[in-house]
Amino acid sequence: MMTTIRQALARPWIPPDYGKLQYLWLLSLGYMFWKFAYVTPEPLELVLLALTIALFIALYCVSFWARGWQVAACAAASCLIGVLWTPWNAGAASFFIFACAMCASLPTAPRAVGAMLAVIACGGAASFLAGPMQMVFLLPLLLVGLPVGLSTMMDVRMRASRRQLMRKQEEVEHMARIAERERISRDLHDLLGHSLSLIALKAELAGKLAPHDMRACAREVADIEAAARAALAEVRTAVSGYRDSGLAQALASARASLLAADVALDERVERVELAPAAEHVVALAVREAVTNIIRHARASRCTLTLGREQHGGQARAVLRVLDDGRLRSTDDLKPGNGLDGMQARAAALGGRLSLRAGAGAGTGAGLALELQVPLEAAA
Repeated sequence: MMTTIRQALARPWIPPDYGKLQYLWLLSLGYMFWKFAYVTPEPLELVLLALTIALFIALYCVSFWARGWQVAACAAASCLIGVLWTPWNAGAASFFIFACAMCASLPTAPRAVGAMLAVIACGGAASFLAGPMQMVFLLPLLLVGLPVGLSTMMDVRMRASRRQLMRKQEEVEHMARIAERERISRDLHDLLGHSLSLIALKAELAGKLAPHDMRACAREVADIEAAARAALAEVRTAVSGYRDSGLAQALASARASLLAADVALDERVERVELAPAAEHVVALAVREAVTNIIRHARASRCTLTLGREQHGGQARAVLRVLDDGRLRSTDDLKPGNGLDGMQARAAALGGRLSLRAGAGAGTGAGLALELQVPLEAAA
């Protein structure tokens, strides 16, 4: 019990996401002291007023943490305080306005508006019973109650929508982390699965050959060393790709790779503002396309273009990579994990990847890759 009380006292009076402005609204209670500018206060009245304000401040802070029927109870208590003070102090209108603001936290808009109208009616009735002079002071302030309540209701709904959006964003980020882990695990499995299987078989064979043929055993051990070094190089390349996945890095790597492979590069890249997710997909597509050209195409020339185009009324970033390699027919094209991965990434962003064989200018051979990604793609 004591732990619960300490936790309640330790938490802020008003939830932090409401900001500091809610504390400033309490200054409007100073209207209760306007009466004493022309009337000498009685000591008992001052004591009761101080106790009332202290009680209301506690009620006001509780109303921000209240839910459901508790909100209605806080609004009703605020109305009761206003009714009790109306015959003695015109500043009691402040309590009715606060009650309208409290009603904004009710679950549905019709209930909230109905409760605000009930509060205004209660304040009007109290001022009418208190006498003509009190009505003169109270009614103008009571008319402020509904606009204040409606604006507070809009603010409450907006805060709820913002919290829901933040939760959705956290879920998306969580799912993105899971998807990234799965992607990395698939990549590492593809990289290491074959190599480790080969190393295991070679080690088993070397163990069997060791008692009988040391020379053959030494050859198997050398093969194991070469396979391990190759696997290590592939892992380092993959990790470098995860760290440096920007488009600028991918283009620089493509230039260096094509130059080393003696493939002439015709590059026409426009400045296109891309979201991080879209830039990542385009960078991976550049890297995969250039890798395929170097490994399989036997090309002497590569054309790489990137620009902004309109397709179906939507602005898209379009990447085209064309080589003059040996591919003459789509039937000869054997998509692997790289192309399949590009297809999946493009589809996830609302884009598309297309491949066309026999696209080399004047040769009737080669491969043309076209990747389209919406410019507004963000996740």
